[in-house]
Amino acid sequence: MRKKKALSRKLLVLTAGAAIVAPALSPVEGASAKGASFTDVSARYAEAVSYLTSKQITNGLTASRFGTDVSISRVDAAIQLATALGLDPQGAYKIAGFTDVPARGQWAVNALAEKGILSGKKPGTFASHEPITRNEMARLATLAYELKVDEAVTKTAFTDVSPKWAKYVATLVENGIVQGKTSSHFGSADPVKRGEWALLLYNLHKVSGKSFDLTIMHTNDTHAHIENAARKVTAIKEVRGAKPDALLLDAGDVFSGTLYFNEYLGQADLEFMNLVGYDAMTFGNHEFDLGTKPLADFIAKAKFPFVSSNVNFTSDENIKGYQMNGISALPKDGTVYGGMIKEVNGEKVGIFGLTTAETKEISSPGKVAFDDYLEKSKETVAAFEKQGVNKIIALTHIGFQDGGGDNDRTLAKEVEGIDVIVGGHSHDQLKEPVLETTGKEPTVIVQANEYNKFLGTLDVNFDKHGKVIGQAGKLIEIDAKNADGTYVLKDDPEAANILAEKYKPAVDEKKKTIVGKSAVALNGERADVRTKETNLGNLITDSMLEKAKTINKNAVIALQNGGGIRASINEGDITLDEVLTVMPFGNSLAIMNITGAEIRAALEHSVKEAPGQSGGFLQVSGLTFTYDSSKPAGERVQTVEVKKPSGYEPLSDQESYVVATNTFTAKGGDGYSMFGKAYQEGRVSEPGFVDWEMFREYLQANPDVAPQAEQRITDIHQ
Repeated sequence: MRKKKALSRKLLVLTAGAAIVAPALSPVEGASAKGASFTDVSARYAEAVSYLTSKQITNGLTASRFGTDVSISRVDAAIQLATALGLDPQGAYKIAGFTDVPARGQWAVNALAEKGILSGKKPGTFASHEPITRNEMARLATLAYELKVDEAVTKTAFTDVSPKWAKYVATLVENGIVQGKTSSHFGSADPVKRGEWALLLYNLHKVSGKSFDLTIMHTNDTHAHIENAARKVTAIKEVRGAKPDALLLDAGDVFSGTLYFNEYLGQADLEFMNLVGYDAMTFGNHEFDLGTKPLADFIAKAKFPFVSSNVNFTSDENIKGYQMNGISALPKDGTVYGGMIKEVNGEKVGIFGLTTAETKEISSPGKVAFDDYLEKSKETVAAFEKQGVNKIIALTHIGFQDGGGDNDRTLAKEVEGIDVIVGGHSHDQLKEPVLETTGKEPTVIVQANEYNKFLGTLDVNFDKHGKVIGQAGKLIEIDAKNADGTYVLKDDPEAANILAEKYKPAVDEKKKTIVGKSAVALNGERADVRTKETNLGNLITDSMLEKAKTINKNAVIALQNGGGIRASINEGDITLDEVLTVMPFGNSLAIMNITGAEIRAALEHSVKEAPGQSGGFLQVSGLTFTYDSSKPAGERVQTVEVKKPSGYEPLSDQESYVVATNTFTAKGGDGYSMFGKAYQEGRVSEPGFVDWEMFREYLQANPDVAPQAEQRITDIHQ
């Protein structure tokens, strides 16, 4: 039961300018090929019945009997037609006003009536339980599937078809969807049997164009968080159990973030990626943190190919031998391509990769060059299309709407022909896919947050021209728990054994490493970091500001939410384990360009609960401010000064400042809407350095610290 619940989804189909929901893609358990499980299904109806049952449009009357010779009622016809079209049973449709429609069919009748596809027999009455006639069937089918009708037709070869129905009957017959009962008799008033109705819907499906269903599993920004790898393996296997041809893609930043990377330089992550069989990966900026030698070792041992259209390794001695030019239809493992073609159920799917150009400033790529992502994308899409590929996935590490100069929203708007963007870099938790409809065809954008917290899943339905006509996605939470505290997803035994025996012991030992020393106790007590300045808060923000200055020399301020500081550190040696305990969330660095007025508003928000506790209370570096907790919230901040090279200067509301914080706060976390606005406007870049690593580096560079409270934050009422 867990698997069914985890994998259930609906497809959002774009037709006639409206979003509707398409039938599930997975076959019904136990449904046999060509309807053979039903004893009353003849060869004439077998494929049609199999289609309807496999798409969950309808079931048999019993487990062994479909009821091909049983008349179908108007309400049942409406339900099956609405389901075949993909209309959402939960949709908010206008009430049609029929008083005789049973509850099970109200959504379908309302939906079809709203779209002008059906009407009642008389005002207020739909005649739900009456059989649908063949004339009515012709009109319903023609309108529902928007078939081209010759309005001038008033008669047909059938003597029993009146002018009212002639154009609809003629349309179906000319398209080979239905036939008459004889050459001169259509059977206009005859009731439609369930077998006939199944054949109608199946023929309409074929005539309306062959569609293609693709399932994608995706990960990004996992950053060496492999503690839950065994549960992730289980999740992947469950998806593949339902969708054996599902692709598995990674959008980069496997490197850096935990002690597993420090110890194994990506090889531990790679073993699990090889175990589950990734289809492709692109490069994140952190893949270059230690130069290109560890990345070259990672590529060489990968049992999957890499795609990157805008990263040029020609001048890099470590990786240039692994890079191939152009697009490959037969990509080799451990090799880098501009793009690759993957055949899925007989259809060609193009996949190419992009990496943020910020990598030059925020990582250590050496001689690796980064070409313009929009130009390379247009070239690659054109190359795919030249090879007859009309279903294209961009596997990107540029950020969803990151302010660093390149992002997925811009890519989707500027480059025509990309159907799906599987993104990374900005660590966005897109709970549902984002549909960008700026161009001629829609583009679906997905991203699965960070740190192996989720396995992203996406179902996409393409029409015969490669246009996205349906999509739905969800994030499967890897660490979700039951009410009793046990994990919903159980450990895969093989993966659990690899982690426990091969990798975890060395990491546990690594945690004992001494990274610095403090001459004083470092105060990270919950009640203090959420209400006032503390020496640990000062030390953390100083480390954040120092790192930010190496990326943007104009950075002058750093802000850390108190809720992100989780423990104190005793006087004396500081171990890695203590650092990880203080900063367990692995929050990433963000650099904002904001005004003095926005900073002042943020400081007001910071102290609005004082002297009460707030996880949003800001520890600061590079500025000092005073406030009066006796005044109303929003009117408390009295003075603010910013540290400049010449000394402290009053904050100017009109001036712009470069401010470092973590991505949680930068995206509006803890209610910082002024930062969230800056993020939405593209004024925030995300170099992605992890908080505990920045703190560790600072301690290693300053091995004997003795931070004090320095009156950076003063409540003049106290």
